[in-house]
Amino acid sequence: MAAPETPPLQTRVVDDKSPICIPFILSRIAEYRKQHAGETNPRPFIVGLNGVQGVGKTTLVRALAETLEEREGLPTLVVSIDDFYLTHADQLALAATHADNALVQYRGEPGTHDLPLLQTFLTALSQNQHPLPIPQYDKSAFSGLGDRQPRSSWPSTSPSSPPRVLILEGWCVGFQPLPSQTVEAKWKSPTARTLHNHKLDHLLFINEQLRGYDAVVNRELDAFIHIDAEDTEYVYAWRAEQEAQLRRERGGGMTEEQVVKFVDAYYPAYELFSEGVRRGVFGPGREGCQLRVVVGRNRQVQESMVI
Repeated sequence: MAAPETPPLQTRVVDDKSPICIPFILSRIAEYRKQHAGETNPRPFIVGLNGVQGVGKTTLVRALAETLEEREGLPTLVVSIDDFYLTHADQLALAATHADNALVQYRGEPGTHDLPLLQTFLTALSQNQHPLPIPQYDKSAFSGLGDRQPRSSWPSTSPSSPPRVLILEGWCVGFQPLPSQTVEAKWKSPTARTLHNHKLDHLLFINEQLRGYDAVVNRELDAFIHIDAEDTEYVYAWRAEQEAQLRRERGGGMTEEQVVKFVDAYYPAYELFSEGVRRGVFGPGREGCQLRVVVGRNRQVQESMVI
């Protein structure tokens, strides 16, 4: 009998990132406690975490939450920005309103999230309102188009052990709007990979939506972790490896052609906004609040720096 097929080495994600991230988070929490020393019940410490698709965000945030809770005694809540996507009906309405804009025909790009819902959630969390329902999104609903789960099925925070740390993760957390002339310059660049597939007005629409994200998300963050790649185009190979493993294990998964089409739908935002995240999401006076971790093709850490 033949031995079971072993997944290629590159599909295995080893957590070499949390040993770098945990000291950074704890140092920022210590500073946060100094700033709020006189408060009896300060709001939870909020960490934003951005990572390109396939880099190992899920593995990392699980390790971070477990370490903060079990080793440091800090109840930690992990929330994905994906759980704040528009409802199926609202996504269809957005797509119909902008029928010629391929960037908003499906969930994913800035503009396809329910920012009022996210703001309401973050406000309630900041005010320590518990139990607090946590929105949940089902990506498999409507044949993969997705929909928000019924509110009755949402889990809630515990009043007896409320979170002291929130990790808000997502591929577009930390993205910031650009001057329109910068978007145009990137669109015209001969080195652009996917921007040429879209009209300038459509890219500007996505850029404009980010103003709301900046106000609702970025200004609430106490610290930010950016899991970057030496080459953002690695995301194509990483996704292809994930789908190949699904085909081996479950007999189904996207073809290579489908993978390229899938990643192409997200890639314009990487081309537009990744550079800004690398420079830093915080303004003057917030130095030292961002950690950038750069990984190579094998998803292993190559370098890290505090910004």
